[in-house]
Amino acid sequence: MSERTDTRRNVLKAAGAALGAAAVPSVASASSADSEWTAVKSPVGGTLYDVEETSEGAYAVGDAGVVLERTAKGWRKILDGGPTGNGNNLYGADVTDDGERLWFVGSSGAIGEYDVTTGNLVDHSAPMDVTNNFNDVSVTGEAGEANVYVAGDSGKMYYSFENGATQTWDYVTPGSGSAINAVDFYDDREGHIVDGNKSVFYTGDGSTWDKIGLADANVNFYGVDSDGADDVWVSGGGGMVFHWTGSRWVPRDTGDAGLRDIEVEDGVGYAVGGGGAVYDREDEEWKPDATPTGQNLKAVCRESEVEIAVGAGGTILEH
Repeated sequence: MSERTDTRRNVLKAAGAALGAAAVPSVASASSADSEWTAVKSPVGGTLYDVEETSEGAYAVGDAGVVLERTAKGWRKILDGGPTGNGNNLYGADVTDDGERLWFVGSSGAIGEYDVTTGNLVDHSAPMDVTNNFNDVSVTGEAGEANVYVAGDSGKMYYSFENGATQTWDYVTPGSGSAINAVDFYDDREGHIVDGNKSVFYTGDGSTWDKIGLADANVNFYGVDSDGADDVWVSGGGGMVFHWTGSRWVPRDTGDAGLRDIEVEDGVGYAVGGGGAVYDREDEEWKPDATPTGQNLKAVCRESEVEIAVGAGGTILEH
């Protein structure tokens, strides 16, 4: 386990323990008897694309620039319109290592930094005057001192080693120019991305990238969980999951659903995707979980006391 992952998890676990007992949102529809996942009431009907745990609890982002917060009385909308107020969709989010700043990115170059302790929002949109769509973001370091990595739909990785300050951004095109669908870092400047050309790339310095796979995958890649140079999980179309062990890729076929996100720690975790699909990994096997929805799921968060999946139609599942 990386130092960054361990530090952030300890921060969020402590915060989650304080909040968890009170934060019990109302149930919108009961799950089936054999399901551990429950649908909870959502304040929005648009798609939620990502969910993250912070020092103040869980947050989700989605259509029209909405940002939702999980509170003791349920989920509530705290931001509408995104960082610019123009209603740009938000497709990806991440949190600083201390859990205090939530970063999110989306369409038309939207980038926002939200202080979950004060409610202050900083707009970092259109770095280098770029207004392309941004699909995902990963941040490392503490609040105000973060390295910020943004996955571009045009195949570029944008990055700032100075908390997204103006004039500190740069970019690189790791592959063929295909859209970069997901990014995740396990240390300050070490992480992985997946792109629309069925490729996985690794960086050890945050700015230069080397391809590490994936030959003959035959499916699109949607999600990546980077836990170390020799511990990378990729989710994709056709129910496929791939694990990089440092020497080889190990494929697993879970079924037919396209898997949009994956989170694994110490071999245990979840992958979520189309038609309300949730796959649970334990004892080195992926098994389907029953869920109370048929909506497409876009993201899963498992770093808190309560595990959360979000998706189309404002869907929020808790476990």
